[in-house]
Amino acid sequence: MDLASIIGLLGALAFLSMGITDIGALIDPPSVYLVIGATASIMLYRSKLSDAIGLGAVIGKVFVNKTEEPQELIDQLQDLAQIARKDGMVALESIEVPNRLLKSGVTGLVDGTKAELIQQGLEREKELTAARHESGSDMLSAGAELAPGMGMIGTLIGLVNLLANLDDPSSIGPNMAIALLTTLYGSVLANVFFIPMGMKLEGYAKRESNNNDLIIVGIMFIKSGKNPRLLEDTLSPFMTPKVKIKRAAAQESE
Repeated sequence: MDLASIIGLLGALAFLSMGITDIGALIDPPSVYLVIGATASIMLYRSKLSDAIGLGAVIGKVFVNKTEEPQELIDQLQDLAQIARKDGMVALESIEVPNRLLKSGVTGLVDGTKAELIQQGLEREKELTAARHESGSDMLSAGAELAPGMGMIGTLIGLVNLLANLDDPSSIGPNMAIALLTTLYGSVLANVFFIPMGMKLEGYAKRESNNNDLIIVGIMFIKSGKNPRLLEDTLSPFMTPKVKIKRAAAQESE
């Protein structure tokens, strides 16, 4: 679970609620239909059905982060390199590898696939993964743009209805509610949900892309048959300076 996302969202909603004295005054079904319903419909209209259906899973990734830390992957690759050097590539077949891209690379090593073909396959898989992430981020970016726009349309509809029925005092309140609440709903949807979620997913995508590059370099290192002791030096650029210092200190103390 990504506690930062959960705490951040709950905190934002809590602080916003502190400015509300009557929650009932902010609930208006016509405004909900105009903003939330229209935004969801247009997001579907502009996307493929499969992307729209998968939006729930994309949003779920904001709160469930499964991206490994680079040092964890480096440790796995070092173990794999040592096994391959000691017992041969075939011995890697019995090793459980949770990361999908790393598993594909290990399969290529076990099968004895040529180095260039392994690299091409891993690069292609990396690009497809990046495309899936981009599709999800694009959906959320679209929502961030559409929600305020639908709020503005709702405001205009409310004002037009208000001006068209000035001779009916009973219609002023409902039409003014539509004019104001649609703008509120659109702003909350964009700034509390769509924009932060999209930014979070972009961050995850960058970290996963970095991990995928690390895996490709590591797999090609193992394929070359070089000394496993040199692997960490090869992959050290993928780690932060703080982690490098910590690992160096741990190695010196051993």
